[in-house]
Order: sequence, then structure tokens, then C-alpha cells
Amino acid sequence: MSCIGKNIKKIRTVKNLSQAAFAQLFDLARPSVGAYEEGRSEPKIDTLIQIARHFGVSLDLLITKELTVNDLYGFDIFKRDLHQNQLLIKVADAEEAPVLRAALVMASEQDNYFVRRQEREFLDNLPTLLLPGQQQVLHRAFEHTGSEMQYQQHGLRHGDLLYCTTLPVDASQLKPNEVYVVVTANKLITRRFQGLTDEGALLLKADNPDYDHLLQPLEEVTEFWHVDGFYSTYLKSPSSLEERLTKLESLVKKLMGE
Repeated sequence: MSCIGKNIKKIRTVKNLSQAAFAQLFDLARPSVGAYEEGRSEPKIDTLIQIARHFGVSLDLLITKELTVNDLYGFDIFKRDLHQNQLLIKVADAEEAPVLRAALVMASEQDNYFVRRQEREFLDNLPTLLLPGQQQVLHRAFEHTGSEMQYQQHGLRHGDLLYCTTLPVDASQLKPNEVYVVVTANKLITRRFQGLTDEGALLLKADNPDYDHLLQPLEEVTEFWHVDGFYSTYLKSPSSLEERLTKLESLVKKLMGE
């Protein structure tokens, strides 16, 4: 217990206590405190427990570790006794990270969305997605349904959440091969924009080649949303076929390099 005397002296110094004042706290004789600090004797275990409790110090640390001033100022008892000019001054609150709030339209709410999409009360009661970023344009999230945007284990799967940015109902704002959610009076369409037909209809392509291209009259569109990203819980590992194809591609590249 060679650390005890040094720790008592360190605590007394930090607390600005004389040996006599320290002794009075624990019903000790003043010479006993001096003897502890000089290592000529050691306190009884009951006294050690009283010291640890009074100053909020771990008994284990008091006995086994030579405490530093930083250690001691970590205890609440010392924080409470600091003078005002010793305290760190709070100059400002930390800024909260800006977030984007997007109303989430689940598949079960799509029918209501067609009718009430412009009602603030309805939108406010929808669940919300929060993502970091600056609120500059309107965002919305939609639950994707169907398999037209999935091919060979890739793409958008049924149940994925699509995170979207609003666009004017103007085909000139659409970019070829980008994915959009097109809203009409009674349906949500998620496809890649391919361009306009001679008749002025939207030509929309599915990633799944089993689905035909879709023609959507522009005059029936009520909203355009650009798909910025998506959230998926699909975590299935690659199939053995995909792994073999990957190895074959690597082998072909190696042979071509040789």
C-alpha cells in the first residue's frame, strides 16, 4: 500500500486542506496524517473507506495507484468545489447536424396518397425518413413494389425504400437512363426514362427484360420523383453461378493480359 501516503497528500493538496483539517475530517491526530504521507505508517482499513467515500475516490485506486491531479479532477467531489474562474466557459452550443426529412409512402398508403398527396395533415402523419444533409429541395420516400426493376439478383427489389427528390412535371427535366418514380392519378411507376415518343408520351424501361417498355402519356402525370438512392434489407450472398462467372471474367482478363 505504498501509494496511500502519496494519494492522501495529493488529495489534501488538491482540496487545499492542511494536515490538521484533513485529520479533523476523519477524527485522526494531525501527526498521524504526517506519518501516512511520509510512509511511516498506514491508515486502518476503516479510515481508508471513509477517505474514499468522502472524496468520491475508488478504494481500489486509492490503495493501488498513484493518482494524478487529472485523475482527481475527474471525480464529482472536486468538480463541485472548483472556483468559477477555474471552470471551462461554454462559449456556444454545438450546431446540430442538418437533416433531410422525407415523408415515407408505404405500399399500404399508396391508394391514400393518390387522393391526399397535397394534404399537409396526411403527409405529416406519414412515417418519416431522416438523413443528413441540407434541406434545399423536397424529398420523399416510396416503398417499391414489383420485380420489374430487378434482374439476376441485382436492382430494386420488392419492399425496398426509394429515396427521391421532387422534379417539375416537365419531361425536359428528365435524363435518359435515370430511374424515376412517376405518379399518376392511380398508380406509381418506377422505371428508367428513355425519352419521349413522337406522340409526346414517356418511354419507360424496366431493368428486367421480361417486362415490356411502358408508354405513359405525359398529361396523366401528377408528380415526378428522381430516385437518388434506396434502402434494402436484402443481404443474400451471391449465388454459385455468379461466383463462377466472376472467376471466369477474372481468368479471361488474365489470359488477355498475357
